[in-house]
Amino acid sequence: MKDIDMTTISRRTLLKAASGALLLGTVPKAVLAQVQTERHFNPRPGDWRTFEIVTRVNLQASGAPAKVWVPLPSVDTDWQRSLSSAWTGNGKVMQIGTDSHYGAKYLVAEFDGSAAPVLEVTSRVQTMSRATDWSKPIAAHEDADNLRQWMKPTDLMPLDGIVRRTARQIVAGARSDEEKVQRIYDWIIISTYREPKVRGCGTGDIKAMLETGNFGGKCGDINGLFVGLCRAAGVPARDAYGIRLVPSAFGYRELGGNPASLKSAQHCRAEVYLRKHGWVAMDPADVGKVMRLETATWIKDPDNPVVAPVRKALFGGWEGNWMAYNFAHDVRLPGFTTGKVGFLMYPQAEVNGEALDPLDPDSFKYTISARVVSA
Repeated sequence: MKDIDMTTISRRTLLKAASGALLLGTVPKAVLAQVQTERHFNPRPGDWRTFEIVTRVNLQASGAPAKVWVPLPSVDTDWQRSLSSAWTGNGKVMQIGTDSHYGAKYLVAEFDGSAAPVLEVTSRVQTMSRATDWSKPIAAHEDADNLRQWMKPTDLMPLDGIVRRTARQIVAGARSDEEKVQRIYDWIIISTYREPKVRGCGTGDIKAMLETGNFGGKCGDINGLFVGLCRAAGVPARDAYGIRLVPSAFGYRELGGNPASLKSAQHCRAEVYLRKHGWVAMDPADVGKVMRLETATWIKDPDNPVVAPVRKALFGGWEGNWMAYNFAHDVRLPGFTTGKVGFLMYPQAEVNGEALDPLDPDSFKYTISARVVSA
C-alpha cells in the first residue's frame, strides 16, 4: 500500500478513507490511529475562577544597587477581574507604577545594595472562559476615542508600507469586518508557524517578518502580526499580554501551564472589536503551537483532527486558564536605563544600571507560581 503523508492529509480525507476501508477490513493503522486521536476543545463562559499568582525575585546582587519591575494584572473586562496585589521584600522603595498611555500596572522596587534583593508579589485575579455566539449579535458599545487607540501603529507594529499592502491583499473583496478578520486569521494559520528556537515570546517585529518572509516565531510575533494586519485593514485590535496558570481542561498539553512553575508560561493573546459582537477573543498563535508541538510529529494540516477543534474555538474564544497582565505596547518603565520594552509580561531588572536578561535564569533568578483559590 502507498505510504500516507500524515502531515498533509485532511480530516475529511481520513474519515472517508477509514469508513471505506472498514468495509473491506483493511483500515491502515496510521489512518485509524489518527482518526482515533480526534480531540475536543470547546471553552464556554461559566463560573468565575479565582487564582493567586506569586512572583518571587532573588537577585544575586549583594553590594550593588538594583531595580526590579514586576508586571501586575491590570485588566478588568467581562472575562477577567484583577482583584488585588500585595508585596513584601527588602527594597528601600516598593510602589506601584502605571503606564500613562495604556494603564498597565507594575511594582517597581529599588534596592540599595546592602543585601541581596528579595521581593515577593502576590496577585489575585478571576478569569472566565470565552466563546462568541456568531448567530446572536449583541448591542456593542465602545468609546470612539478608545477604539482609535487600537487602530494606531506602535514601534514594532507599523501600519503602512508592507504591512498595509499585505493586509489589503488578504482582505480584498471582503464585505464585512467579520470576513476581514476571518481571512486574516486563516492567513496567519496557513502562513506562519511556531518556531521553538525563538527566545521567550519573540520580539513582535511584524515589519521584519513580512520583509524577510521569515514567518516562524512565537506568540508575540504571530499574534502581533495578526493584530497589526487587522488594524491595517481597518479593524480595531489589540494584544493581551499574560501568562498561562493551570493545565487545559481539554487535555491539550501545550495550551496550559504547570502552576508550580510558570516561569516560561508567558503567552499573549489577541482581541478584535466587531460592531455586532464587541471585543472578541482570538489566538491564531496557539493554533500554530498545537500544530508544531502537541504531538511528536509536526502537524502541517490545520484540518487535522487534533488541530481542527482548536482552530475553530480560538476564532472567537479561549479557555480561562490564562490571565492577562495588560494590553500595553512600548512601555517606559521609570528608571529603566535601557529604554522602552516592546511589551510587559516578564519581570525586568537592572543591577548597577545594567539590564538583566529576563530569559536568562543564570543572571535573573525569579519564579512564578499559581494556585486556584476557588472554583
